Amino acid sequence: MTSSRTSYTSPLSTRYSSKEMKYLFSPEMKFRTWRRLWIALAETEKELGLDITQEQIDEMIANKDDINYEVAEAREKEVRHDVMSHVYAYGVQCPTAKGIIHLGATSCYVGDNTDLIIMTEGLKLIKKQLVNAIDKLAKFAEEYKDLPTLGFTHYQAAQPTTVGKRATLWLNDLVIDLQDLEYTLNSIKLLGCKGTTGTQASFMELFEGDHDKCKELDRKIAEKMGFDAYYPVSGQTYSRKIDSRVLNVLAGIAQSAHKFSNDIRLLQHMKEIEEPFEKNQIGSSAMAYKRNPMRSERMASLANYLMSDVMNPQLTAATQWFERTLDDSANKRISVSEAFLACDAILELYVNISDGLVVYPKVINAHLMAELPFMATENILMDAVKAGGDRQELHERIRQLSMEAAKTVKEEGKPNDLLDRIAADPAFKISKEALQKVMKPENYVGRAPEQTTEFLNGVIKPILSENQDLLGLETEIHV
Repeated sequence: MTSSRTSYTSPLSTRYSSKEMKYLFSPEMKFRTWRRLWIALAETEKELGLDITQEQIDEMIANKDDINYEVAEAREKEVRHDVMSHVYAYGVQCPTAKGIIHLGATSCYVGDNTDLIIMTEGLKLIKKQLVNAIDKLAKFAEEYKDLPTLGFTHYQAAQPTTVGKRATLWLNDLVIDLQDLEYTLNSIKLLGCKGTTGTQASFMELFEGDHDKCKELDRKIAEKMGFDAYYPVSGQTYSRKIDSRVLNVLAGIAQSAHKFSNDIRLLQHMKEIEEPFEKNQIGSSAMAYKRNPMRSERMASLANYLMSDVMNPQLTAATQWFERTLDDSANKRISVSEAFLACDAILELYVNISDGLVVYPKVINAHLMAELPFMATENILMDAVKAGGDRQELHERIRQLSMEAAKTVKEEGKPNDLLDRIAADPAFKISKEALQKVMKPENYVGRAPEQTTEFLNGVIKPILSENQDLLGLETEIHV
C-alpha cells in the first residue's frame, strides 16, 4: 500500500480543512449517496408500477452502507467506468436486486444528483461557519464601539473612527456573503432522473408512454432525497452554471476574508490589534521576538487560491457541448471540492481570529493623538473666529503652522508640536490649556458609536436570532 508520506495528498486535507467538510467530499459520502439514490429510484419505480419487489428493495437497504470497495475497484480496472463498477459491486451484495439496480438511469443520475446533494450540505456547513464568524465579530464590535482610533483613507491618516465601527465594515461584507449564500442554497434543486439526453426517453419506454409517471419519477426521487424541487429541463447533466454560481458565493467569502486579513496584518504591524498568538507558538525561525500574523497570512493565501479557482467552473460551463460532454468531469472533481475545502479552512481561521483579537488601547490612543492636532484645526479655527478673529487670515496661519509642524515630525522625528505653535501665535488668542480641551478623541468620531449600535441591533441581531441553532461552533487550527 502506498504510504501517505510517499504520495501526494492535498494540503487542504492534511493541514487546513475541518473533518466535517472533508467527510462531505470523501469517497464514503459519495458512494453511500449513490446507493441512497439507487434505493430511491427502485422505490419510486415500484410505486409507479414497475415489477420490482419489496424483497429486492429491502436487500438494497440492508447493504447500503456496507460498501465492498475492493470489488468495485477491481471491476473498474476491467471496465474503466466508475458508476458501472459500483452497480456491479452493489449487485454482488444484492443478488436478488441485481437486475433492477440503476434501472433506466445513466451515470449522471447518481453522479450529478450526488454532486448537488454534497454542494447543498457543503453550503449548509459554510453557512454555519459564516454565522459564527459574524457572531464573534459582532461581540468585538460591541465591546469596542466607543474606542476612538485613527481612520485611514489611502492608508493615510484621516478622520477618526472607532475600533468597533471599523469591525462593522468587516461584518457588513460577511452579511452580503450570507445573503448570497442563502439565495444560492435555496435555489439548488435535484436533477432528478432525466436519461441520456435529458428527454426521459428510457423512462417513457419503461412506463409505456405515461408522461405523468415520468414527471412523478422526478418529483418522488427529489422528495426522498430531501429536495422540494427538481430542475424541469436539462441535458444529461444539470447545468454547469450551478457549479459556477456556487463557487461565486465561496469566492465572495474569500474576498471578504482577504480584506479582513489585510486590515488585521496592517493593524498588527502598528501594534494596535493582534491576532491570537499561542503560548508556545514560534513566530520566526530566525527572530525569536517576532509575532508573525500567521493565521491572517494563511487566510489571505487560501483566499487567493479560492478566488482564482472560481474560473474553473466558469470555463467548464461555457464550453459544454449540446446535451453533455465529459471534459467537465476531471475539472469538477478537483475545482469544486477544493473550493469548499478552502472556504471551510478560511472560515475556520476567521472564527478563530475574530474570537481572540487582542487590542492595545494605549497604542491606539498614542497614534491617534499624534495626528489629532491636524484634525482638530477646523474646530480650533471656528473657536478663534468666534473670539473675533478673521477666518481667512486664521485659515492661512493654520495652514502654515500645520506645514511647519509636519516638517518637524517628518524631517526631525520630533513629536507633533502644532498645538504649541498655535498657542504661541498671537493671531489666535488661545492658550495651550484651552487647546488641550479641544483634544478629546471622542469629539471627532462623528456617529461611529451610534452607527455601530444601530447596525448591530438592526442587522446583526436579527441574523443571529434567526440562526441561533448554528451558534457555538468550536474551531481548531491544525498547524
